[in-house]
Amino acid sequence: MVERLWAGWRIPTAEANVDTELVVPQGKTLFEALLDSGLPDAQTHIVWRGRLCFAVLNIYPYARGHLMVVPNRPVTALGDLTADEHSELWDAVRSATLAVTAAYQPHGINVGANLGRGSGAGVPDHLHVHVVPRFRGDTNFMTSVANVRVMPETLSDTWHQIVAAWPVVGSP
Repeated sequence: MVERLWAGWRIPTAEANVDTELVVPQGKTLFEALLDSGLPDAQTHIVWRGRLCFAVLNIYPYARGHLMVVPNRPVTALGDLTADEHSELWDAVRSATLAVTAAYQPHGINVGANLGRGSGAGVPDHLHVHVVPRFRGDTNFMTSVANVRVMPETLSDTWHQIVAAWPVVGSP
């Protein structure tokens, strides 16, 4: 039987999707709302903006440094990307792995996309690629035994770490 640890303080974040005053307009995706919000990147947790894609922290991370690379345009499948979007997306995924490695020195990194609701996608209407640093011995068993995740730092601290480590365009 799963025990419940009630965290009512998370309701505003869960309802707003980020820890800001972000409202997702009808007909827009969460990621479009982030881009169009006019809020500072430190508040929306956007760590990098490209011409066609951006990278943002996951506000419900599996591990510190968990971020997502997202095309600006809402597409649902990899085949829907233009050649330029595809190129920038995967270049940004590479940059994200470099930033996560520089910031946290993980023992491994998971890179993946959940395509469609059936795959477990939390935002199935807007393609995004997860970059999740992994550490030996960090099994985060709390999720298994208590349906809880224990995070060692705040999203704000993670944002600062990743932004500082993001590679300069043109560098490896």
